[in-house]
Amino acid sequence: MSGKTYTQADIPQLQDALTGKTATEIIEWASETFGSDLSFASSLGLEDQVLTALIVANKEPISIFTLDTGRLFPESYNLLAKTEDHFGQRIEVFFPNHQGVESMVEEEGVNLFYKSIESRKRCCQVRKLEPLKRALSEKRAWICGLRRDQALTRQGMQVVEWDALHQMPKINPLIDWSDEQVLNYIEENKIPYNPLHDQGFISIGCASCTRAIKEGQHVREGRWWWESPEQKECGLHYAKPLNSEKKEK
Repeated sequence: MSGKTYTQADIPQLQDALTGKTATEIIEWASETFGSDLSFASSLGLEDQVLTALIVANKEPISIFTLDTGRLFPESYNLLAKTEDHFGQRIEVFFPNHQGVESMVEEEGVNLFYKSIESRKRCCQVRKLEPLKRALSEKRAWICGLRRDQALTRQGMQVVEWDALHQMPKINPLIDWSDEQVLNYIEENKIPYNPLHDQGFISIGCASCTRAIKEGQHVREGRWWWESPEQKECGLHYAKPLNSEKKEK
């Protein structure tokens, strides 16, 4: 890898420089700054489909990957194939370590995530965090589709965050976008999306941990519905304030 390695101390300056920039401008900056040491992590959600379109349309040399937990909806696999065909862009897939999955299931059962928050987070660790670590092992920064109004746990996030777990910047080009902006972009540009969104599934993850929501419910009500709102993160996007001394979990 080459180029400057950014540290947590650089994040406030980067936040100031990128605040108010358009999503395209943020992506261009990230591409110019990190080059091949930058990856985009797509969950195949609406926001990530928008980012894929922006990256491809601007011919940015940014690698795209996704995490296959082994518990996804059939519709998600179909969308992966359709997205690759639509954009002519290969999306690299990272899978969980099979030994980790086998040990976890042997010890706690196949549906351990319903038993406790600790067990659910263990499942997320094995199926999502460990593969993500491998995906980012040779990178200096990553892009994802976080928006502030997606969840209570994301309201304080910025256009650039310090990812303490992977020791690198995490860039959120759509951080200020509204639901309406995302939906309009999808429709206007005829971008493929998961048909489950039309059935009330707004935030789509593993089939075992995702359900449709009712009108008036927050988008995250369909994820880990048996837990309280402040717990509804898998660990991929844990954000710690820059002045906090609290240890990462």
